[in-house]
Amino acid sequence: MLLLAQPALAQQPQNDVAYGLTKSRDTVTIGEPFEIRVRVRAPLGATIVFPDNPDTSGTVQPRDPRIVFTTDSVQAVDRTAVYRLSAWDVDTQTVRLGEAVVTWAGGQRRIPLGGVDVYVRSVLPGDSALHVPKPARALWEPKGFPWWIVAALLAAIIVGALLWWWWKRRRRGRPRLAIDPYVRAQRDFNRLDAIGLVDAGERTRFVALVVEVLRDYLVARYQDAALSLTSRELVVMIRRYPAVPWELLSRVLHEADLAKFAAFALNEERARNLARDARDVVEREHAASQPITEAAA
Repeated sequence: MLLLAQPALAQQPQNDVAYGLTKSRDTVTIGEPFEIRVRVRAPLGATIVFPDNPDTSGTVQPRDPRIVFTTDSVQAVDRTAVYRLSAWDVDTQTVRLGEAVVTWAGGQRRIPLGGVDVYVRSVLPGDSALHVPKPARALWEPKGFPWWIVAALLAAIIVGALLWWWWKRRRRGRPRLAIDPYVRAQRDFNRLDAIGLVDAGERTRFVALVVEVLRDYLVARYQDAALSLTSRELVVMIRRYPAVPWELLSRVLHEADLAKFAAFALNEERARNLARDARDVVEREHAASQPITEAAA
C-alpha cells in the first residue's frame, strides 16, 4: 500500500481529527481493479461522511459500491472508506474523490481528498507495426448453392421413413401368450411366499401384494371388477357372481384396508392367514367356474 499526500492519520491539534489516503497499486492495466482507501479518525461522538464514488462518465469508473469499515475504539471514532475502481484509458489517470466531512458537537471540518494518480499501462505490444491487418472484405461476396440444406432434407426424409416403419411395426406388436388367470395367480402367490416378506417384518407390504394378486385375478375373470373400484364397491359388484365367495372376499379386503390405510398392526400369523384366505377365494372361484364334467354330473 502506497501512502499519498498527507501522512497516514496526520494529527490535527485544533480539533483532534486525523486522516490518511492510500492506494493498492501504482500501475495497472486497462480494466484491472484497484482500491483507494480513505481513513478518518475523529473524537468520540463525531460523524464522518465520505464522498461518493467517482462519476461513471470519466476514464476511471467504480466497479462496486463504496464500502465503509468501522474500527471505533473507546477513545475515538475510526472509519475507513474503500473505493474499488478500474481505469479505461492509458497513461496517468487522476481519481478525484471530493471531500470528507467530519461533524461534531463543537463544529465541522471538511477534508479535501484531492486527486489520486494511477498509471495505466497499455496491454498492446511495444511495436504495433509488426501486426499485419486482414485484407478488406469484398462488398458483395458470391455465395454458393447451399447443398447442406439439400443434405439435411434428405437426412430428415430418411429418418422420418425409418421412424414410420418402426411405428407401424411396433403397432403390430408381438403376439401375446395367453396365460390362464388361475395359473398366473398361483404363480404370483408362490413368488410372494418365496420372497419371505413376513419373515423380514414386512407384513403390511406382504398383505398389500397378496390383495393385488387377488384383484388382478378378479379383473381377468370379470371385466367389471376394475382396479379403480374401492373395496366396498368391488364387494357390492361381485355379489352378482355366485362363483365368488363374496363374504370371504369382503373380510380379506376389509382387513387389508385396515392394515394399509389405518395402520392396523398385523402379526405374522394374521398376515399368513389373510394370504391363505386370498388363495381360498381364488381356489373356490376357480372350482365353481369350471364346467361340470360328465363324471361329476
